[in-house]
Amino acid sequence: MACRITELVIDAADPGRVAAFWCEVLGYVELDREEDGSIQIGPPDAGAGGMLPTVVVNAGRDPRRGKLPVHFDLNATDRDQEAELARLLALGAVPVDVGQTGDESWHVLADPEGNEFCLLRARVEPLRDTARAPGFGGGVRDSSGAGRGAPAVPRTAAVARCPGKGDSDDQ
Repeated sequence: MACRITELVIDAADPGRVAAFWCEVLGYVELDREEDGSIQIGPPDAGAGGMLPTVVVNAGRDPRRGKLPVHFDLNATDRDQEAELARLLALGAVPVDVGQTGDESWHVLADPEGNEFCLLRARVEPLRDTARAPGFGGGVRDSSGAGRGAPAVPRTAAVARCPGKGDSDDQ
């Protein structure tokens, strides 16, 4: 038997702000909010316990700053890398210099509280009405934008809008 990653945890001084950022970046929604201020976000069609991990943003008084031993690697789903970079910067991401040469195929960025992540070049299949997990039938798009499908994961939880996101779907 093996394990599966079900949650990624981020400590933040302002969990609402960080959760809202990651909801917009990943297309996630708020799944749960605890009395201590922690917020769990995840895929809208799968909820907690689905094939994709959720992100838990914990309220922390002294979040760690600087290079972390683990970080997110992201791939755009519906646009090229440069267009996705522009979208992430407009959402509040900032470029980070970790000693890149400028010849890399990825961009290093940080979320509003300084948590580093990378935007990779390849496009992957988007999550639509059902959750798709890379490595479970999802796939990387080729240069023409074509990709292969993935099996559906049943809906498992009701979800709420992300913190800071209005009721309009066109935001």
